[in-house]
Amino acid sequence: MTAPLFALGGDLNVNRLGFGAMQLTGPGIWGEPRDRDEALRVLRRAVELGVNLIDTADSYGPVVSEQLIHEALHPYPEGLVIATKAGLVRTGPGEWHPVGRPEYLRQQAELSLRRLGVERIDLFQLHRPDPQVPLADSVGALVELQREGKVRHLGLSNVTVEQIRQAREHATIVSVQNLYNLANREHEEVLDYCAAEGIAFIPWFPIATGELARPGGPLDVLARETNATPAQLAIAWLLHRSPVTLPIPGTSSVAHLEENLAAASVRLTEEQFSRL
Repeated sequence: MTAPLFALGGDLNVNRLGFGAMQLTGPGIWGEPRDRDEALRVLRRAVELGVNLIDTADSYGPVVSEQLIHEALHPYPEGLVIATKAGLVRTGPGEWHPVGRPEYLRQQAELSLRRLGVERIDLFQLHRPDPQVPLADSVGALVELQREGKVRHLGLSNVTVEQIRQAREHATIVSVQNLYNLANREHEEVLDYCAAEGIAFIPWFPIATGELARPGGPLDVLARETNATPAQLAIAWLLHRSPVTLPIPGTSSVAHLEENLAAASVRLTEEQFSRL
């Protein structure tokens, strides 16, 4: 894999093409994977291919994704960065509810430390602001964990530019993880803000291609020009879009993993990029 590096938090050099571990769990991001052995193979193969940023969350499964990472990769190779999140509770498949109370976030951080088998979480992210809890209170809990040495760097997810600014009044925020892809650019303003401030932007759901992949559409034409798949082009576009983007395509299949990671070698010209 030949993706360029990004200095996450200024001191963690990660390949810009990482792996998102959400899809390793069961349907609805709930329960055990259909094929546990394949899920473990995916994680091990990702690291073999040079991935050194794996993103997960306590709510994926819930807990299943973190457990799989520990089972597949612990003791972790040097330089592997595992990012996790807290702030969403699950009541069933496909159901997500924000809980940003400081005591809850602390509890979940402690549990993630235990499940992952680490003394310090490299990147701990607030999964979603809780409208019932002041953002400063939620972020303050993360800062306390950081001061205690249980968390190295802090990140946010599913936030607006204004929420990032609010959080930065209380903490050093090194990453933002929002929905963003070729077909959905709703958070363009957030990406531009992160780029201007040197904050990593981690686009989740990075491979949606929508109408762009229709026969005769821009992705279809470019796929023939570049001998790349539409999914690879979607990832290559994100890597080209800004030097702060860190796509984390996820999959439960080794074959799809290898296809996704091969996108690191796809180079778009400025003309091709502008077409998309």
